[in-house]
Amino acid sequence: MPIRWPTAHWFLPEDPAVLERLNEQVSITVAGMEAFAAWAAGDVDAGDRVREKEHEADEAKLAVRIALRDAFITPVSPEDVFTLSQSIDRLLNDAKDVVREAEVMDMAPDEPMAEMAGLVLEGMKHLMRACEAITPHGGDNFRSATSAADDATKSARRMEKVYRRAMSDLLDPPVEEVGGHEHVREVTGRRELYRRLSRIASTIADVADRVWYAAVKEM
Repeated sequence: MPIRWPTAHWFLPEDPAVLERLNEQVSITVAGMEAFAAWAAGDVDAGDRVREKEHEADEAKLAVRIALRDAFITPVSPEDVFTLSQSIDRLLNDAKDVVREAEVMDMAPDEPMAEMAGLVLEGMKHLMRACEAITPHGGDNFRSATSAADDATKSARRMEKVYRRAMSDLLDPPVEEVGGHEHVREVTGRRELYRRLSRIASTIADVADRVWYAAVKEM
């Protein structure tokens, strides 16, 4: 009876290109969020840059998947890399949708949106630090990755506070602003934009949790 050797590829070299491709996607996403924050602060032309970066990020996401397909063995779990890439892609997609929705409704960003977009950018920069620190066999890199992930979660929580405050103000306007078609349109439109931004905060927190999961498994 022939001997069946156990399948194992612990002896194969790890392919760092997978993490390089992931970090390239993250870097493009940060650039997209910089444009998003600029748009929310009043730079109308920055909306086009958000769309451009979203398309670049789609190509970078594809590069991550090709690297995963071609790698014999990855520095961290392929599932973790795939999930991180997918969730990070959703962040910029959602930011682009906020811009598009505001344009469709002909509704310029306001102060709460600018504040929330600034926190999105802050959280994304923390996620970039976290992803750059994800490497196998933990140690100081484990602490760097999880600390940056925690900072991203804090940014998301601050964003949720801005969201709740903005929604409260929206539903309790000065008396002179109450009533009329324009008021209803304003409340409905702002509420939708605020909710879309709040979903971005939730995704930032989800990515941060996945960084923790990936880092713990590599300890």
